[in-house]
Order: sequence, then C-alpha cells, then structure tokens
Amino acid sequence: MGLYLLVRAAVLVVSTAVASVVVFAVMAVLPGDPAEVALGVNATPEAVAAKRAEFGTDRPLVTQFLDWVSGLPTGDFGVSYVTSDHIGPQIVDRLGVTLWLVLFGMLTALVVAVPLGTAAAVRHRSVGGLLLSGLSQVGVAVPAFLAGILLVFLFAVTLRVLPSGGYTPLGEDPGAWFQQLLLPSLSLGLVQGAVLSRYVRSAVLDVMREDYIRTARAKGLGLYRALWRHGARNAAIPVVTVLGLQLATLLIGAVVVERVFTLPGLGSLLLDGVANRDLLLVQGTVMVLVVAVLAVNFLVDVLYAVLDPRLRGAR
Repeated sequence: MGLYLLVRAAVLVVSTAVASVVVFAVMAVLPGDPAEVALGVNATPEAVAAKRAEFGTDRPLVTQFLDWVSGLPTGDFGVSYVTSDHIGPQIVDRLGVTLWLVLFGMLTALVVAVPLGTAAAVRHRSVGGLLLSGLSQVGVAVPAFLAGILLVFLFAVTLRVLPSGGYTPLGEDPGAWFQQLLLPSLSLGLVQGAVLSRYVRSAVLDVMREDYIRTARAKGLGLYRALWRHGARNAAIPVVTVLGLQLATLLIGAVVVERVFTLPGLGSLLLDGVANRDLLLVQGTVMVLVVAVLAVNFLVDVLYAVLDPRLRGAR
C-alpha cells in the first residue's frame, strides 16, 4: 500500500506541474494587453511601455512563468493588474466560502443519494422503485442554477423563511451564516444527489446479485442488514469514483451558484476577474481550482486503497 500511495502522490505532483504550465500558457495566448486595459484606449505608447514594465509583462514568457510558479508554494500569486492588491490573500478569503459551500453540498448529496439509491435498488421490481428512479432522473435534468432560482422563489419569496442571498462570516453570526449557506448548498446538493443516486442504485443492484449476499440471506439476515454488513464496502468502490468526479463538478458548479446567491467565494472572484480582464487574478484562481480537483482525485485513490484489499497487497 505504501508503494501505491507513493506512486499516486508522484502522479499528483506531476499533474500539478503540468497543470501550471497549461494554465499559464492558456492565459498567455489570450488576446489583450493588461497594460492597455489598465490605462485605457487613449494611453500613450510610453505610458503603456512603463505599465508593462511595472506588471512585468515585458519580460520573456519563460521568465514570467518561473517567477509566477515559484511563488505558488508560498501562496504568492502576484499582484492584481486592476486593484494592485496581492492576489494570495484574496484567494484565501474567498476559498473558505467555496469550501463550506462544496462541503455542505456534498453532504446534502450523500444524504439524498444513499437512502434513495439503496431503496430504488431494493425495490427495483416494484412501483415504488420505479417512482424513485423517475424522481432521480428528473433531478439529473435540472441544472444547479435553476434549482437555486426555484429554491429562492419557494423559501425566500413565497415562504420567507430563508434569505435569498448574501453572506455573513461564521465568526460574526453562526446562525445567519448557516441560513445564508443553506439554499446554495441545497441547490448544489440536490442535483448532485440525484446523479449520485443512480450510481448507488446500480452498485447496490450488482452487490445484491452476489453469492455472499444470498448466503447471508439464507442464514437469516434481512436484506438491508446483509447489504450493510457484507455489501457496503463493495458497493462503495464504484460510488467513490463518481463521488470524486462530483466533487470536481461541485467546485465548478459553485462558480454559477455563488453568483446566483451573491456569495463572495472563488466563483465570484473568478467571474469578477474575467469581467475586469484581470488575467493574473484569473490565472491564480483557476490554478487553485485545478489543484483542488487534483487533490480530490488523489483522495479518491487513497480511499480505493482503504476499501479494496487487493490494492493494499499489490506490489
């Protein structure tokens, strides 16, 4: 298992290095000069040249890349072209909002998907199972931003029991913080829970057909107890794969949901950077999101080793 984890960690490091090159290259080939954007269309060539020297964009691309990537391990993402503020602290401030949103969204998805998918598998030959499968299929077809709008209309406009947006830091008012994160988390989690329930149903159906489940049932265990004691680990392996992909989807979906609910997270920071053509801010934010996705994939590989004994004993 140690060798397996070492190999996966090496893959994570190499993937991060390649991702940094790709992110920088994509930003470098985008049209537009940050100096001209900052000074406006009426700027003189001398002023533009001076601004390029200030930004460091007049240097060779290799030098710019090495300067940028050398600061990433210490959280130095450079200085914003628009506000002249350091980008690292801005990302750190916004990252906490996004992480809480993704965490609550993922918990919501699991709370919805595990019982719904298991019940749909156990009752797959009944009307109730068909209804549960149909309900999950409807949830798959609903985008997260539309779910957010519908939840705002129901709970904020009609019932007036939850706020429609805004954000209060956890340290200032925990109750308001939780209420303001509840609807965005539900809009992300319900949709992803519908997707995940389809895979839970498929995994549980496969486990139910195994001989060891039939043997456990023959010894007197009920179906749910047999699944819990003997089939949960095997059913969890394919679900973990999808769970890792969904965490990446939640990170990307948070970009839109944060805008719908006016949350000051990484998604809002990214969209503001795109709107202001602050390419260095966009570059740093995208890199953080990419590293988060790669880290999630690494954690999924670690869970594989925990769940599957064959990986722990592999040479």
